[in-house]
Amino acid sequence: MAGKSEVSSEQILELFSRHAGQSLSLRDVQAALDLSAGERKQVGKLVKELVREKLLRRVKGGRFVMPEKGRQITGILSVHRDGYGFVSRGDDQEDVFIPARFLKPAMHGDRVVIRLERDPRTGRPEGHVVSVSERAHKTLVGQYQRFKDIGTVLVVDPSLTDEILVPSGAEGDAHHGQMVIVQIESYPGRTRSAVGKVIEVLGDADDPAVEIRVTAVKYELPIEFSAEAMAEAGRVPDRVLEHDLAGRRDLRSLPFVTIDGETAKDFDDAVAIQRLSGGGYRLWVAIADVSHYVRPKSALDCDAFERGTSVYFPGDCIPMLPESLSNGICSLNPQEDRLVVVAELDFDARGVRVQSRFYSGVIRSRTRLTYTEVRLMLVDQDEETCSRYSEFLTDLQLMGSFSELRITRRRERGSLDFDLPTAEIVLDLRGRPENVVRSERNLAHRLIEEMMLAANEAVAQWLERQKVPLIFRVHESPGEEKMALLQDFIAHFNQGVSIPAEGVTPKILQDLLNRVAGRPEERVINHVLLRSLPQAVYDVENHGHFGLAADSYCHFTSPIRRYPDLMVHRVLKRHLGLDRGDNLSVADSLSEIAGKSSVCERRAMEAERDILNLKKCQFMSERIGEIYRGLIVSIQPFGFFVELEEYFVEGLVHVNSLDDDFYQYEEETQRLIGMRQRRKFEIGDQVEVLVQKADTSRREISFLLKEGNPVARPGRSRRPSGRRRRTG
Repeated sequence: MAGKSEVSSEQILELFSRHAGQSLSLRDVQAALDLSAGERKQVGKLVKELVREKLLRRVKGGRFVMPEKGRQITGILSVHRDGYGFVSRGDDQEDVFIPARFLKPAMHGDRVVIRLERDPRTGRPEGHVVSVSERAHKTLVGQYQRFKDIGTVLVVDPSLTDEILVPSGAEGDAHHGQMVIVQIESYPGRTRSAVGKVIEVLGDADDPAVEIRVTAVKYELPIEFSAEAMAEAGRVPDRVLEHDLAGRRDLRSLPFVTIDGETAKDFDDAVAIQRLSGGGYRLWVAIADVSHYVRPKSALDCDAFERGTSVYFPGDCIPMLPESLSNGICSLNPQEDRLVVVAELDFDARGVRVQSRFYSGVIRSRTRLTYTEVRLMLVDQDEETCSRYSEFLTDLQLMGSFSELRITRRRERGSLDFDLPTAEIVLDLRGRPENVVRSERNLAHRLIEEMMLAANEAVAQWLERQKVPLIFRVHESPGEEKMALLQDFIAHFNQGVSIPAEGVTPKILQDLLNRVAGRPEERVINHVLLRSLPQAVYDVENHGHFGLAADSYCHFTSPIRRYPDLMVHRVLKRHLGLDRGDNLSVADSLSEIAGKSSVCERRAMEAERDILNLKKCQFMSERIGEIYRGLIVSIQPFGFFVELEEYFVEGLVHVNSLDDDFYQYEEETQRLIGMRQRRKFEIGDQVEVLVQKADTSRREISFLLKEGNPVARPGRSRRPSGRRRRTG
C-alpha cells in the first residue's frame, strides 16, 4: 500500500470482513495493510471512529471484531435534501432511517449494506451504513466552481449534498460558474470527498438551452438521435407520394381541422363531424400514420423506444422522433396531404356510441385552430374570430354540443374530472421567464379531449373484443388504506364519503369534488384526492381505467409523441390487414414495451416539473423583497403554502418565521394556531407576504408574512379542535 493514498475506513472494514468472526488487534491491522509509518498512526484513530459508529466492536485484550451480520440488511439508499436518508427493507416494513452522520461513504441511489441499531434516546430503529455494494452514479451534472487552487462541482441533484472535488488540471475547459458533466474518479469515504474530472462543458448556467441539457443529463433523457436514425429520417420523403395512397380511403374532401395549443408544432390529430338523421353524430378522428414511416426495429424505432415519449418544456421540446417527422411529414399540417389512421365513430342523439369503423386514409386538414380561437368563437362569440373562420363555425358548434353530451355521459358513469389549473410560463425573447400565469382548461380543451377519449376507448374495446393483445392504459382503483386516509383528511372540512363494502367507485369521489367546488378547501382536497389515486400505467393486462370509469381504454391518438400509441397503431393495422409485418417493435414483447413506456413517462413528468419549478424560482428571484397578496392553499406542521393572486406561483411561509407566537398544528382543523394570542392560519385565508428567497438549486420559494392578521373568508364551518400536533 506504500505510495498510495492514505489508509481509509473502507480498507479497514474490508480487512475485518475477510476475517469475519475473528478479532484483530491494531498491530494485526497495521501489518495486514502494509502501511507507512504515518499511516500506521492513523489506523488507531480510524478504528476508534468505527467503534463509535458501531461498525466495529472492542473485545478483551485490546482487540476488535466486526459485529455479527444478523442485523444487517441491504437496500437502495434514498437521501433527503436535508442530509438524512432512508433504506427500504423490502419486506413491507417501514423504511430504515439513516442519520446524516452515518451515511458516508454512500451516496443517494447507491445499494448499501446497513447495520440496524437503536437510537439511544428514542429507542427507534436506525441504520448505519456499513458498506456500498453497488454505486448508482458514474457521472453527475453540476456547476463548476473554483476558489484559488480548489475546484469543486456542486451537483444539481439536491439529494447529492456533497460537492465533488476537481483537482487542478482535471477541470478541462470549464470556467467558474459553468455547468459541466463530471466523471467520478474516486468515490467518497468516511472522511474524504468524492473526486472527479470534468468530461464535458455544457455552458453557462443561465442559458435556457443549457438548462434543458442539464435536465436531460439529470433525468437521463436521450437528447441526441443516433446517426443511423438521422440517416433514416433523411430518407423519408417530405410529402405524400402517389404509391403511399394504395389501399387508403381518400378523405381529402372532408373538412378536417386541427385544434391545439398556440405553441404546438406536432399535430397528431385532426377531426371532422357530421350530423346524422335522427339527431345523431358521425365523428372522424384522423391520427397521423407514424407507423407508415417508422418501421419496426429500425434505427428510428430503437430511438423512439428508448425515449418513450416527447418531453415538453417552456419554449422547448425533446421530441420522440426527429423534427423532420414530428413537425414535418407525420404532423397533420394544414393544406398538406397526410397519411392517417382513422376512427370513424357513430353516436346516437344522446352521445352514446353505436358503431365504430377503423381504416387507413389520406386527409388534407383545412386549417389549424388554437384553443384560444375556438373559445373566442364558441364561448365569447367574438365577431372578428367568427367571421375569420366562418366556414368552420357550424362544425365547431356541432363539436361543442357533441362534447357536452359526451361529458354528460361520462359523468353519469362516474368519470372523475379534476379540472385543476396549471402554471404556464411566458418567456421573453431570450427564453427567460417574464410571467407565470394560470392556464385553465376551457370548452375548447374539453371539446378536443372528448373526441380523443372517444377514439381511445373505441379502439381499446374493439381490439379487446377481437381478442387481440395490446397495450392498455390502466388506472386501478385506490386501496382501502388510501381511502381511509382520505376520509380522515376530508373530515377536517366537515366532508365525508361513504364507501360500500365492494369498494370505492369513481362516482363517489366525483360527488365529493362537486360538493367542495368553489369552497376555500377545494384545491387542497382535489390535490389530496389526486395523490390518493394510483398512477396510471401501461399494461398488457386490462384492469380498467378507474379515473375515466372505463372498462377498457388505450392510447391511440398521439403516436408522434408517445410510443405506446405507435404500438397500438401497429397492432390495429396488422389486425385489419393493413400492415402484415411480423415484427411489431424493437422490444421483444408488448409487456416489455408497456413497462418501459411507464418508466419513460414518469421520467418525463419529473423532468418537466423540475424545469417548471426552476422557471418559477427564476421569475421570483427578480422580485425578492416585493410584497404580494395571496391565499393560503395548504397547511403543514412546518408552515403554510401561499398562492399569489398576481402570479400563479406558490411559496412557503415557514412556521419558524412566525416569531410573534408559538404555533401548533391542529390536524383535525387543518390550521396553525398561536398558543398565546390565538392567531389562526387556515386554508383559504387571504394574507400579504414578502418574497424572501427563491432557491433555484432546491426549486423552493420562501415567503415571509407581512405583519397583520390574515383576512379569513366568511361562512366557513369548522369542527371543534381536537388532537393537536406541536411544531417548533
